[in-house]
Amino acid sequence: MNSLSILLQITDLEAVMEQTEVRMSLWELAVQGGWIMLFLGIFSIVAVYIFVERFITINKASKKDDLFMDTIRNYMIDGKLSDAKVLCQKSATPLSRMIEKGISRIGKPLSDIQTAIENVGNLEVSNLEKGVALLAMISGAGPMLGFLGTVIGMIRAFYDMSMAGNNIDIELLSTGIYQAMVTTVGGLIVGIIAFIFYNVLVSQIDKVVNLLESKSIEFMDVLNEPSK
Repeated sequence: MNSLSILLQITDLEAVMEQTEVRMSLWELAVQGGWIMLFLGIFSIVAVYIFVERFITINKASKKDDLFMDTIRNYMIDGKLSDAKVLCQKSATPLSRMIEKGISRIGKPLSDIQTAIENVGNLEVSNLEKGVALLAMISGAGPMLGFLGTVIGMIRAFYDMSMAGNNIDIELLSTGIYQAMVTTVGGLIVGIIAFIFYNVLVSQIDKVVNLLESKSIEFMDVLNEPSK
């Protein structure tokens, strides 16, 4: 009988705990972090937007098109420079714009052509890097902002402690502690994601730089080939 009564008491206790259990959604948890979570939310939205937009743009620019350079080479050897320019304009890629600038300088010293190509290449790479610096800033500012929320939360908790006197309980301190912990986690999550996004974009840009450099060398080699 004693075992049965104990079992019944345990069952009743579990039922009460299930009824009184409080489940907190991610949104409710984020709200506990205070106004700092608003800025972290903005940071995360900006980081995702920059990454998606830049990744698509850079990915298009990094695609190799051997047929393009072969066609340009044939046009140049045949002396069809106008056709080569039209092809570059239709392609509308960083590579085609760089080659078009080189074609427009044909007839001038090779050093001038090389300089013109390099200038366009640098400009194209600079355009691809738009927003990447902001992503790097978010990767560093996110954890720092989260740490600021941690400090503010702990200050709030100690302030509530000092004002409560001898009537200190965990519920009184929960608001400040929630803010401290939630902002820390939020700042780290935003910072880690932005850091990964930044490095992925940098690696993609490096591929574009290598592509432009190799194709510029290929273009200069074509200029040294005899025309028909």
